[in-house]
Amino acid sequence: MESTEVESDILRRVRTLLRELDGHHPAFQCDRGMLRWTLHKKIDQNPSNSSILVRILVKELERAERGDYRHYIIPLLHTLMYALIKAPCIPEDLCSRVYDFCKKLLTLPKPFCTIGLDYAVRLKMERTTPGMLYQRMVISEQSLKSDPYPYQEKVFIFADPELLSEAICNALVTDMEAARVFQSPQVCMSYVIIHAMQAVLGEGCDVNGLKGSLQDMPTSDIEHWFRQVVAAVECTGKEGSADRSQHVARLEEIYHAVLGAVPADDAPLGKLQGIPLPNPNISFHLWTEDDQLWKELVLFIRPPSQSCESDALSQDLDNFEIQDIISDCECCKQTRFSVLSTDSGIERDLPAAAEESIAPCSTETEQSRLQRKGGIKKKSTLLESVAFLQAGCNSPGVKQVMKPQRRPGITPEPAAPLQRLHTARIVLLGDDRILGRLAQAYHSLRKRETRRVFLTPRLNLQFYYIPVVMGQPNTLAVANCPATGREELCEVAGYLGRADPWYESNINTLCHMIPKLATMPSSPSKHLVTDLFLTDVIAYYVRMGIQPVCFQVYAVKIFFNDPAQEPAEDVFLTELRTSMQDSISQRELAMSKKKTTLDGPGIDLTVMYRKVVVSDRAKEVAISLRSTGLVMKAIPADEAEDLLCLNVNITEIIKSNNLSGRSFSAAANRLKTDNIKIRSTEQRPFMLCLDKDSRRAYRNVISVEASPCLEPSYCLQKTRTMKSNLHEAEDVGLVKYMPKSLLLPINTFAGIIQ
Repeated sequence: MESTEVESDILRRVRTLLRELDGHHPAFQCDRGMLRWTLHKKIDQNPSNSSILVRILVKELERAERGDYRHYIIPLLHTLMYALIKAPCIPEDLCSRVYDFCKKLLTLPKPFCTIGLDYAVRLKMERTTPGMLYQRMVISEQSLKSDPYPYQEKVFIFADPELLSEAICNALVTDMEAARVFQSPQVCMSYVIIHAMQAVLGEGCDVNGLKGSLQDMPTSDIEHWFRQVVAAVECTGKEGSADRSQHVARLEEIYHAVLGAVPADDAPLGKLQGIPLPNPNISFHLWTEDDQLWKELVLFIRPPSQSCESDALSQDLDNFEIQDIISDCECCKQTRFSVLSTDSGIERDLPAAAEESIAPCSTETEQSRLQRKGGIKKKSTLLESVAFLQAGCNSPGVKQVMKPQRRPGITPEPAAPLQRLHTARIVLLGDDRILGRLAQAYHSLRKRETRRVFLTPRLNLQFYYIPVVMGQPNTLAVANCPATGREELCEVAGYLGRADPWYESNINTLCHMIPKLATMPSSPSKHLVTDLFLTDVIAYYVRMGIQPVCFQVYAVKIFFNDPAQEPAEDVFLTELRTSMQDSISQRELAMSKKKTTLDGPGIDLTVMYRKVVVSDRAKEVAISLRSTGLVMKAIPADEAEDLLCLNVNITEIIKSNNLSGRSFSAAANRLKTDNIKIRSTEQRPFMLCLDKDSRRAYRNVISVEASPCLEPSYCLQKTRTMKSNLHEAEDVGLVKYMPKSLLLPINTFAGIIQ
């Protein structure tokens, strides 16, 4: 009877979750976004009910597929997989049923087939090696040392201190620090050992005995058994024809060895116990420097042996900066891209492994060791440069580049490709203004990587966005960028919510919840909610949000009314807005008043743009008009519209003559384009603001050009191709297959559901 009640309660919670996806929200709006969290917490309190939840979710998935309720599939599948990873033990037949359903999704369009394939691959490993998904997640997120699975992950939360209040920042820092207290490496390794045993042995596993035995062990012994368990699980998972019975036998052997001489617990073993899934390694950063993102990523991927002394590390980072400045100065003179060389050209600086692999067989071979010519590095070939570019743009690989031959008679070996063993998950907290800063930082990072590749072949970079809006925007922001209301400041979040209902339900609901939780008075209940809810939602998002939505980054070139002032170059992601600015001198003020009386308010503009047509052919259009301002929107109001297009709204002043005299009226002139140039024909300056950020406002502007920002690696290869083929106007060779535009990917749960 009790089991029936539990099943009915879980089914009711799942159906409530689905009603929220249909727009039928709960009676209390404060429950929005907490339904998924309360469902998983309910199972965490009684882990033996995990199989009941998985079985109910599978039934609902099959019902959604039959009834063509496709908008249910991805939320239910994410909920199911998260419960399955955390579950202490799932029956093999139930796991096979989920696997079969994921294979059915391969016949559906994207993103269903993409997510189905990813989860089918994971489930195939989990069926052969129970507990493998949990083990890999803990090892990578906690950066536990493991040779069979050497991957590491870290979550970086970036917040702009000028956009978020001090209370919010302090609350998040407190939560992150509290989460790390109970996540020591020894505790996490013990979790991996116990979870692996229980996943295989099920109710026959003496969890209490394992916990007692591991608590009494020294750290070295825990590390030993951790390595044994990881090796057993990884070896079984990597063998295509692995036998589950052999895996069970191996883990049973380790299980009895860990228990050792510990007396058996008299309590019955017939109930599964939950093993906590530790929160990811999360660090909180106030974004105060422009290159802070790049520096944090460099610090993350440097080997510990090379970053022991902070002084040496700081000096290395300074050297990177100096080399970038030198490279930029050279680029001003001519197009030149430098690449960092790790080869000094000196024989004695060869790695020890290379020395040991070559034994001197004769006097001639011994003498040949001194034949390295001094000091001049051979210019890299085009093929070697292409290898760097392919690492930068993730294009299909070519044949491996051979190392330069060091000695006569020695066959060169192919260079071992660098593996992306590190994953950095960058979470942005704030509104569209922090995403504008991210676009700037990402563009700078890609240019830096093109000049000297360093992070790209070693690091997998993922971006996430959690909207947070304060009560009132500051006065300066309103003055410089008038359209800064709550909805206007979260256009990206609104688009992602419309494209992905699960993002809307779990992430967009945090927009106003985080400020409320941060300002709640201190109490045990407040600590419970903030510590568990916010941390769990962030962890759920970075773990299950694997489908990117790519936003076009736009480049803008700004010209000023002072001919001596150099044009400025910048990028924007969401919006470019122009407006009238106050006249500087009395002469300009008098001319402005006279012009306003005759022609109306505003300034005369010449607009040249490439018109977007259905046939996708370029059509250049030029118009002249009088305007008080314009707005270029890169984020469409409808998720079905094209993301690679600017929606330009120009406030045009229309002059009309009638019996009562001259009158003026404002009309909206709308156009779609991906390339536009605007110039003040009367040389009257105007003001420009990027991404709604008052800190990125430009004054005394007379002309502006906006176009899709090009991928820096594409620009490099395009320049080299044009040098060798001066008469080729179109993309040829490798350039033809490289990504041309710079896109900023932001991860959601489903991507864009058409």
